[in-house]
Amino acid sequence: MVAQWAKLDGAKILVDGCGVGMYASQFLRRYSPNVEAMDIELPRVQDARDNGVLNAVASTAEELPYPANTFDTILSHEVIEHVRDDRAALAEMARVLRVGGRIVMFCPNRWYPFETHGHYWRGKYHFGNTPLINYLPDALRDRLAPHVRAYTKRGMHRMADGLPLKVVHHRRIYGGYDNIIARLGGAGKFIRDTLYRFEGTPLDVFGLSHLVVFEKV
Repeated sequence: MVAQWAKLDGAKILVDGCGVGMYASQFLRRYSPNVEAMDIELPRVQDARDNGVLNAVASTAEELPYPANTFDTILSHEVIEHVRDDRAALAEMARVLRVGGRIVMFCPNRWYPFETHGHYWRGKYHFGNTPLINYLPDALRDRLAPHVRAYTKRGMHRMADGLPLKVVHHRRIYGGYDNIIARLGGAGKFIRDTLYRFEGTPLDVFGLSHLVVFEKV
């Protein structure tokens, strides 16, 4: 999906929020030697370096340590929902992106029936998928899941207001469901494949994540 919507071959690529470096290492192996990566957690940066991403650095998403107009492609995979200031983080991506370059962003869909990051209840954190939290009004939803955001399509587009970015593609996608397949085998694959058929239809409103592609103008 990233290769479909953004330049990778020989491109200058930034993985914004690289974690242990899985995507960045694959970009290096398959597409380009010009890959940079950053993450807020220093231990994850070291993991990324151990995975061959030698240019990985520790940084916040709101203050990227790169000059303006540097990158052809930026990948932000399930990161924007965790940062302190999501609009500032997107503005920084726009700043370091070249004109005509693209940001490929994945982030949680508010209308997915489960909050996948767990929730807080009476001061205690409960890990795992929690149904229907994201369907609550903001005041209640944000008390139960104050540690993570979930976005509507309108909210994703509104985040780019006033920035030199245009949306060139937006759809909602379903997940890989590897754990379900591991438990259910063929039945799990049937569930996954059925959900994939919903992508690009009105039923993708319930997809796991947004896939949004911004282009700098």
